[in-house]
Order: sequence, then C-alpha cells, then structure tokens
Amino acid sequence: MGGSPPRRPSSRVAPASRESSGDPLRVPAGPSERPRGAGRRPTPSGDRLDEAGQSAFALEGTRVSNTIGEVERWARARSLLPILGVDEVGKGPLAGPVVAGACILPVRHGLVGIRDSKQLTEAAREALFPAIQAVALGLGVGVVEASEIDRIGLQPATYAAMRVAIQAALVGGHTPALVVVDGKLAIPGLELPQKTFVKGDDRSYAIAAASILAKVTRDRLMVEYDREFPGYGFAQHKGYGTAAHRAGLRAKGPSPIHRLSFRLLADD
Repeated sequence: MGGSPPRRPSSRVAPASRESSGDPLRVPAGPSERPRGAGRRPTPSGDRLDEAGQSAFALEGTRVSNTIGEVERWARARSLLPILGVDEVGKGPLAGPVVAGACILPVRHGLVGIRDSKQLTEAAREALFPAIQAVALGLGVGVVEASEIDRIGLQPATYAAMRVAIQAALVGGHTPALVVVDGKLAIPGLELPQKTFVKGDDRSYAIAAASILAKVTRDRLMVEYDREFPGYGFAQHKGYGTAAHRAGLRAKGPSPIHRLSFRLLADD
C-alpha cells in the first residue's frame, strides 16, 4: 500500500466570537497544566477555597430541587450573581472530541424552552444556539481531541476543555460571582469559586445553555468528521458505540479520530 496513513486531528486554537458560528477554542496538544494554587481569588463571602476549589458556602446543606432556574434563585438569595454555568458532552463516545461549554446569562435572558441539551430535539438545540449567543454576557466552548484524550486520560481532558471554555467566556469582561458545574466533580486548578450541582443542566439556565453550546458544537464537528472519514456513520451516531459504528470499525479499523485508549469493540 502506498502513501502514509491519515494523521490524527491535533488540538489547535481557533478564534471564537459572539458573531461567529461558534468556532471552538481547542486545547493545544501536549502538556497544558496551569500552576496550581497561584492567584486564587477569595469567594464573595470571604470564605477560603479548599483543595477542590470549593468554598464553605458550597458545603451548605441547602437542597436545590430539580427545577430549571432553581440554581439561579439559590444564587440570587446569596448575592452570588452572575453565575457562570459549565457542562460537557462527549465523554462516552468511542470517537471524536470531548467538548465543554461555559455561559453567563443575564437575569432576564428571555430564552424560551431552554433545558438540558439531551432533552431537546436537534432542531430545538440548533434554534437555541444563536439565541444563546445573542443574549449571553459571556460564552465559550473548549474542545479536546481524541489524541489528547488518549494521551492524558478522559477526565483530565474533560477538565482541560472546561477550563478553556471558562477562559473564553471571561473574555467579554463579566466576572462571575460563582462558577456552577454540572455533576459531582469540581474543576481542579480553577481560580474562581465554584459549586457542583448533580443534574445541574436540569436545574440551571446557565448550565443548560452551556450544555446546548457544547452539544451543538460537538454534533457539528462530528458531521464534518463524517465527511472526512466516511464509512463509520459519525453524522448519525456522533461517535457513540452503536451497532452500525462497530460494524464500520470491524470493516475499516479505527479512524484517526477514534479513541485508541477505549475498548472500541465489545469482543476485544
């Protein structure tokens, strides 16, 4: 066979702006850890941050119900606005990047129908994507490609995408009083106060908006990759381990965007 195999996509930095179609910032390949413990800011209440970047108010026993907007009401009652919501998509697929979104919304954003991106149709997500861009006080998307996931691991890659998305969201000059993160795990090395919320994308407009930004960006990337690497069905399953995807893997072998550190075939 002549020629060399296709190169794996490398993580690179692309410009992102409110007027753009949502071009993501990509994490540079290679070591990208920031110095830890340097320049951390105090929380609005003066609490000291612990090792995970959480403050004392993040450990309160307040229960927040699973109703969209409850996190914003919780934050407003504690004078912790604006908040910056963070969410990720793409941890489970066998191929493609992990993508994180970050978003600061105004109190009166006027967005109708915003929810966790997984609960929305593709058409609804695509309609909300420019609407979120139009009203957001700050927004960003971070992308970490499969090669970097293989190099540093899935969870560190997810944190890296989140940190890049947050930095992009801060470019507009709006500093959040609190970063609210979907899930249970705080973001290591973050210099802003943060609090995690399980099922946060069902409870916070800002987190839901971040999930939509991340989901739409990743889906569009996978459609592009489907054209670049045909035969796997990336446009349909977005890299998840469907029967059709595994059939393509058996027939063609892994593509340059497959995560080689994952178990690609069930019988491997």
